[in-house]
This record gives sequence, structure tokens and C-alpha cells, in this order.
Amino acid sequence: MQRRPSPVRPPGESTSLWHQGLSLGSKALQETTPLKGFDAYVVGFHPAKDDPSMQMEAHHYCRQVNDDFLQCVLFDGNTAEANLIGVEYIVSERLYGTLPEGEHGYWHPHNFEVLGGSLIAPGLPEPAERALMAMLMNSYGKTWHTWHTGRLDTGPGDTLPLGEPMLMWSFNRDGQCDPALEQHRNQAMDVDRAKKRASRSELVERAHPQDGVALLDDAFPDSTPLPGVVDRSTGGSPPIDLFAS
Repeated sequence: MQRRPSPVRPPGESTSLWHQGLSLGSKALQETTPLKGFDAYVVGFHPAKDDPSMQMEAHHYCRQVNDDFLQCVLFDGNTAEANLIGVEYIVSERLYGTLPEGEHGYWHPHNFEVLGGSLIAPGLPEPAERALMAMLMNSYGKTWHTWHTGRLDTGPGDTLPLGEPMLMWSFNRDGQCDPALEQHRNQAMDVDRAKKRASRSELVERAHPQDGVALLDDAFPDSTPLPGVVDRSTGGSPPIDLFAS
């Protein structure tokens, strides 16, 4: 698998013998049970909801809790030195429909990332990746970045996690993601986005209108829609609360 190194290295002294010994003791005597199962790996792009010009590549390591809920830890690369930069929770359309109305503004739609071919699962054979993407159709993600380690357009960022967490969003039209950012990832990880998009075209018929698709339209007035990616306000009814009495 192609390496994607982190843009920054945190300050601090090199690991001492004492810390090395502590690490070895922990491995021998302690369990890391909550970390088991975070083995689904996908890579995509995140813009900040309130500042969509702030865009970055994000490496997700996810655990499927059940058919409707995934938890992901986010890193700025895929090497041993990668920095933990945030979290993402993913819910199915069914669970999204049970959320309070005021909660919806925190959750971004996923259909463009799937159908547009920008979300990838490195190392998986094409049929397995397509099956994973089918599972993510019509889902929503709530993503917070707690460490802004860098951007392709401005270079390395903070060497430590500073400031407030930032709510991230998804791209939902062609022309919203910085072409240089996408090309940088695609060339490094040998991604043919046109092929990805073609292989997922059969998923279009499964797409439902989603909330939040049009949220970034004003920031990117020249962006163009993708078939199957429709904002609920213009193309469908609100989600059904399956637990409503």
C-alpha cells in the first residue's frame, strides 16, 4: 500500500528508555480491547463546514458497531508516525431519521463521495470496495477535526492540537474539491477516479435525496451536480422517524 506521510511532526524529546520500557510492559500486561476492530480503512477529503476553502485529505480507520453505525478515528496519513486528527461517526439513513431536528446540521451526506469516486478503500479488490461503498450509500457522517496539521495549499499546520475542534463537511458537487488536492492523493495512491465512478454507477439507482447536499453551493457557484446526488429540499421528503409513536 502506498505511503502517505503526515505533514507535521510533534515537538518533544525522543522516546526515552523509561518510556520504551513502559510501552513494552503495557504490551505484555495490558489489553487494548476498545481498539480492536478499527480495521476498515478509507481515504477521502474533508472541507470545513464554516470555511470550505479549508480542505484536507483524511485517513479513516473504522469499526462497524452494527449495520447502522460505524465509529472512525482519523489520521493525517497512513504511516506509523501519522497524527490522530479527529473522529467521525457514521449512521445509516434509518438512524439519521431518528435524530432530533436540531442535530441534523452536524451531519454531512455521503452519496457524492461514494458515487463520485472520491472516497476510496486502499488495498481492497474492486468488488469488495464497491460492496463497502454500497453499504455507505445514503449514510451520514458527523466529523470533528481536533488537530489541523496541514493543507496542501498552505503547507504544514499546527505542530500540536490547538484551538477549538472544527466541524467538517463533505463535497457534494464536481468542482468543489481543490483539483490539486485530489490529484495529489490520486497520483500518490494510484487512483483512477473515472474508473471508480464508472464501477459505482450501478449504485445511482439506490441513491435517495439527502440533507446538506446544497450547503456549500454558494461557496462554489460554478460547481456541477452529479446524477443521484440530490438535496432533500429540492428532491424528496424528510427522513422517516422509525421510532416515532
